[in-house]
Amino acid sequence: MTPDQIRATPPRILSEAQREAYFETGYLLVEKVISEDWLARLRATTDEMIEQSRAVTSSDSVWDLEDGHSAERPRLRRLSSPNDHHPAYWDYASRSVVPDIVADLVGPNVKFHHSKLNFKWADGGEEVKWHQDIGFWPHTNYSPLTVGTYLYDCGPEQGPLLVVSGSHDEPLRDQYNGDGEWVGCLSDDDAAAIDASRVRQLDGPAGSITIHNCRTIHGSRPNHSPIGRPLLLNVYASADAFAYTANPLRSRYDRRVLRGEPVRWAHHDPRPCLMPPDWSGGYTSIFALQQEEEAHAAE
Repeated sequence: MTPDQIRATPPRILSEAQREAYFETGYLLVEKVISEDWLARLRATTDEMIEQSRAVTSSDSVWDLEDGHSAERPRLRRLSSPNDHHPAYWDYASRSVVPDIVADLVGPNVKFHHSKLNFKWADGGEEVKWHQDIGFWPHTNYSPLTVGTYLYDCGPEQGPLLVVSGSHDEPLRDQYNGDGEWVGCLSDDDAAAIDASRVRQLDGPAGSITIHNCRTIHGSRPNHSPIGRPLLLNVYASADAFAYTANPLRSRYDRRVLRGEPVRWAHHDPRPCLMPPDWSGGYTSIFALQQEEEAHAAE
């Protein structure tokens, strides 16, 4: 659907001003929109998953570990597809207010794509370099968006999400390196050319959500604070957006329609999209790709 078609449907949760801000800037921060009940359930579930990670000794398709991870001192970069590994995560992704908010931004027919839980551990949790999501999983249009949920308060020192306002309306950047290898981030030259006055820092209290369009340039700094920053990420799209490639974080819930109805006609955006490598084998995480670690999959 186009923004004008979406505007024809009254918003369920967001204000008209919030919806227009998203269309204009490519991002949105909605503070304290998630209830304490949901937060308590998600926190307990995340603690449970961290306990499970103590038995993991190397990164795989589920767990992405920081250097130094151990049973005594777990340090995670990512839990891939958390919705597939605990029902609480899927309940939240499908039954909370989040899909209703998404419907306000992409139209009444909403489908799920994938999820991940990025931890950004305390005292050195890694940065995420500037990148655009849609290059990892191209679709017929640019409705896909990512909703991040802060399970705890996230201050400026913890490496909150950074976005480049308005970048969703600019040409997509190349995310291959000079050797033709996919690295999932902007080149040094493109990163250096970002106008600092357009960078927005989306820190917020627990229960806040960040939303960014799949074309929006975004990233985050390392976490040098003594407090971790788990960020639960769910990706949704309008039901008329169909993926061109295999889902690199394939979920059993991939393409599940959560609001509205399935559609038979794809909407095609005429703007071109950079294609990624063959993801049919999946990949470990964006951290491994951006750091060009030898062990990451799908090359």
